[in-house]
Amino acid sequence: MGIDLPLLWAIIILFGILMYVIMDGFDLGIGILFPFMPDEHDRDVMMNTVAPVWDGNETWLVLGGAGLLAAFPLAYAVILHAFMLPLIFMLLGLIFRGVAFEFRFKAGADKRHWWDKAFIFGSFCATFFQGVVLGAYIDGLPVVDRAYAGGALDWIHPFSIFTGLGLIVAYALLGCTWLIFKTEGLLYDRMRALARPLTFTLLGVIVVISLWTPVAHPAIGERWFSMPNLLWFAPVPILVAVSAYYLLAMLGQKPHAGPFVLTLILIFLGYSGLGISIWPSIIPPDISIWDASGPPQSQGFALVGALLIMPIILMYTGWSYYVFRGKVRHGEGYH
Repeated sequence: MGIDLPLLWAIIILFGILMYVIMDGFDLGIGILFPFMPDEHDRDVMMNTVAPVWDGNETWLVLGGAGLLAAFPLAYAVILHAFMLPLIFMLLGLIFRGVAFEFRFKAGADKRHWWDKAFIFGSFCATFFQGVVLGAYIDGLPVVDRAYAGGALDWIHPFSIFTGLGLIVAYALLGCTWLIFKTEGLLYDRMRALARPLTFTLLGVIVVISLWTPVAHPAIGERWFSMPNLLWFAPVPILVAVSAYYLLAMLGQKPHAGPFVLTLILIFLGYSGLGISIWPSIIPPDISIWDASGPPQSQGFALVGALLIMPIILMYTGWSYYVFRGKVRHGEGYH
């Protein structure tokens, strides 16, 4: 039996996107939390927790996009056509955030507030439009003769707007628990207090999306609630409830890395729920990874490069987080 290249590439792309959501999510979350922390010294510490590592996190976004082009050119063409505007807005947000990261530390006291605003705007903008794309993607894309048949603004509808707002909450909690992990003192206490309402809000978002999706898409509802699928997939919502319970219980103590780990588990479970809902479609609702796959020669050639580069990315990412481990304190920083 030959290697199922489309399946292998789907796993690689899904892994790359998950790594991006996890690793870029908490530094986007820090920008989302900036308005709640007006003190300049607290903001310095918040940025310094991710300043050494933030730019490497985008590597996974590039890997996912390049892998989609190499392995599933039809999906790449349809998705970029359908979501051209929100993806442009997302990239603009990432640009604002990236420039603000570097220039904020070099700006004078009278100009720094402009870079704070750019950092906040970029973080909210990138996160919101990532969520919008996610919601519109779940809703499905019309494809006729292997080309996108919808309009340029079809991504604007209530569900996609809600998922955009929901992702802001998810990244805010991720950033909040990251700061619990990396800071101490008054900033640590503020983040610990803020994490509790964010956890309840995220649970509300998860419940709404979990009900809205099967109601709006009967095929997804059938997948989740028919037997024996209901028994196979029941661990996902159960684990969400258990993880949230332990996260809330831990916030009542003096936690360290635990809340961050549990939030990562919640993000992973949400990602798993998305995969269960649409698998094996790569262009929902009808086009599977095998229907959209490119020539085996192209997939095989690109696979060699991916299998060589991914261990390198994982090694230098792990090394950078190891080097810059530990708490970040006032007056200390990467810059």
